[in-house]
Amino acid sequence: MVDHSREHLLRKDSIWIQTGREGQELDAGSATGKSLGVFTSGGDSQGMNSAVRAVVRMGTFLGCKVYYIKEGYQGMVDGGDLITEASWASSSGIMQKGGTVIGSARCADFRQRAGRLKAAKNLIDKNITNLVVIGGDGSLTGANLFRQEWMSLLDELKETGKITDEQRRNCSHINIVGMVGSIDNDFCGTDMTIGTDSALHRIIESVDSISTTASSHQRAFVLEVMGRHCGYLALVAALATEADWVLIPECPPDHGWEKTLCKKLSAEREMGLRLNIVIVAEGAIDIDGNPITANMVKDLITNELKYDTRVTVLGHVQRGGKPTAFDRILGARMGAEAVLALMDAKPDTPACVVSLDGNQTVRVPLLECVERTKSVQEAMNKKNFQEAVRLRGKSFQNNLATYLRLSKLRPPKVMCDPTGQVCSSGKKLAVMNIGAPACGANAAVRSFVRFALTKGYTVLGIHDSFDGLLYGDALCKVKPIGWTDVHGWTCQGGSLLGTKKCTAARYGLDKVAEKLKEHDISGLLIIGGFEAYHSALQMAEARSKYDAFCIPMVVIPCTISNNVPGTDFSLGADTALNEIADICDRIKQSATGTKRRVFIVEVMGGYCGYLATMAGLAGGADAAYIYEDPFNITNLRDDVIHLKNKIIQLGVQRGLILRNENANANYTTDFIHQMFSEEGKGSFTCRKNVLGHMQQGGVPSPFDRNYGTKMASKAVDYMITKVEENTTEDGKIKSCTKDSAVLLGMCRRQLLFTPLEELREITDFEKRLPKQQWWLSLVRPLLRIMTKHSNETYRADAILTNVDFEDDDNA
Repeated sequence: MVDHSREHLLRKDSIWIQTGREGQELDAGSATGKSLGVFTSGGDSQGMNSAVRAVVRMGTFLGCKVYYIKEGYQGMVDGGDLITEASWASSSGIMQKGGTVIGSARCADFRQRAGRLKAAKNLIDKNITNLVVIGGDGSLTGANLFRQEWMSLLDELKETGKITDEQRRNCSHINIVGMVGSIDNDFCGTDMTIGTDSALHRIIESVDSISTTASSHQRAFVLEVMGRHCGYLALVAALATEADWVLIPECPPDHGWEKTLCKKLSAEREMGLRLNIVIVAEGAIDIDGNPITANMVKDLITNELKYDTRVTVLGHVQRGGKPTAFDRILGARMGAEAVLALMDAKPDTPACVVSLDGNQTVRVPLLECVERTKSVQEAMNKKNFQEAVRLRGKSFQNNLATYLRLSKLRPPKVMCDPTGQVCSSGKKLAVMNIGAPACGANAAVRSFVRFALTKGYTVLGIHDSFDGLLYGDALCKVKPIGWTDVHGWTCQGGSLLGTKKCTAARYGLDKVAEKLKEHDISGLLIIGGFEAYHSALQMAEARSKYDAFCIPMVVIPCTISNNVPGTDFSLGADTALNEIADICDRIKQSATGTKRRVFIVEVMGGYCGYLATMAGLAGGADAAYIYEDPFNITNLRDDVIHLKNKIIQLGVQRGLILRNENANANYTTDFIHQMFSEEGKGSFTCRKNVLGHMQQGGVPSPFDRNYGTKMASKAVDYMITKVEENTTEDGKIKSCTKDSAVLLGMCRRQLLFTPLEELREITDFEKRLPKQQWWLSLVRPLLRIMTKHSNETYRADAILTNVDFEDDDNA
């Protein structure tokens, strides 16, 4: 169950922190005197450095003394120089690096009590009674055992004269908070572990690259990906790349799978496809528990089908490289929350894991998570694979069900023919894009088309938005989309349907209604940005005048600006964030060897500061200026002085300032560049960059591909339910209730359908913004704290919950 009682505000100077502590307030300097240690253990993963940085800076912000424990548990056991005090400056410049800069090592000594006794002594010598553990299930299990033994370890150290009575009293208990750093995403209790998104990027980049050479030579490729006994990486990669087949340990193929696989691959070649991709998880097994390797699959295809087949084992390249924007932000959010969880902890507080559920940070009992994770493997050992899939959680189940439905060769014959023109229901759904193009839109269209066809509904693709609907008859701009028409769409950016930034009212609602009626459309999916939401709202509000609008309408937000109400995330924003973070990394790197340089970077977003703020957090920016957080010349002056002090006193060599394109009409990018250049003379030089439309380009990220796919899947189910509920006796659709014109969005822990009528009240139509945005009160203060500002307001995000998220309907 979820504990919603966390409304106690704790004060530190002008800093307010919301925590789970019952009825207590912290005065200024309340954390002074406390010490905490942070270490990474087990296999490394991208994003660990962001988490370490956040722990150091949030701990310093609260007045704690923070220590690096280098080389994981081995450093804790060996002590000495491996446990060193961290500083703000020592955590600078590490966020964009892969791996872990404080090292990680397997430690046999810590598995023995004698090793844990040494570790306890080393921590007590530094007065460390709070630990942040960043690692996998083995590392967290070891930490929990250490905590359980702590009292007996103290007793033994006291009896042998290795610690004093005072040390015994001061270190009477130890608090432990874990963060899961693992590319495998095999830990129950979180939707995403730190490093998983980066590993998926490596895999999908590899598959996309292999696909071009495979198509050139009509080859089949078998790719082996990591994950140990968890098939998450293989499954999500298959979903994001439209792989022909995937083999994972949780859902092994039935007997005779070899013949089924060959039959499918052969049929695809007969349909004109020039390549085949099979993804194999390294722990893949058959229904009897026997291993299935990439080479076995390669030999099968070669021998049975005579295809030129190659094997690619991606190996440790999946762990390498710099972290994605998602993993950087995840590490920062989790690291900050971990410190607050330690500050909240009492002697009897169970060790917890800070994790992610949807877009909600949660604190989950560590022991529960470990036991649940072990139970997955136990279920697989007993060949109870259905239970193993259930234990992986709702997100894993949704991914598997979605892949199985989308990867079929064609829709069921009883429902629809492959062209999509003859379907059993006799009804037509339509899909269109409105607004600026954004990555993920094509994945959503593909998913919508295929899921609708499997349910017996024809799908009309409306090309070029309202232009195609109203004026495209001669060019066939409104036409059925077949099953194979959308093959390969998932990995492509932009809008293959075509799009335009205009609302329905500008074309005339009467004309739009006439065309919808002419094409006999029973339900409409609109994928796009603010114009898409506004157009759907205009049509919904005109239902009393035009019966053609009395159909189910669903909006899927798709814009890099993330400025649509009713959702925490819009399709396309993740890809844009990665583009910005990557460009900022390269911009900063360009100044390597140049002393003290500050970059002023302008990003897109309209009046919405989401991109500037989140990219600032992901890129380690010193400031991010946005419209929603008004600033003046005094703020700019203070930021210049603050940056100069960091450069002169802490030895920082490079600075990064982000500005949203519409942050302020007077304080333009040019103005800020000139001001920083003038005021920074003698301390640093300044350069300006306007990123422009490259933020809209690129291929969709794994997140946007899968988010779009699953959003469209839910939209189909919802729309068809409404169609069937509102079909009259004469077969007409009469759907005028407010819940039949909705926007589908991620709201904290759930995917929700929100009536457009309700969203009107929370929308600023002049500036094209939601009136409330979740990241303003959470990420903005965190960004400032990470850059050494001490006069900020920060509210903890996490809620207390258990490991079972089965009631949550997240993506």
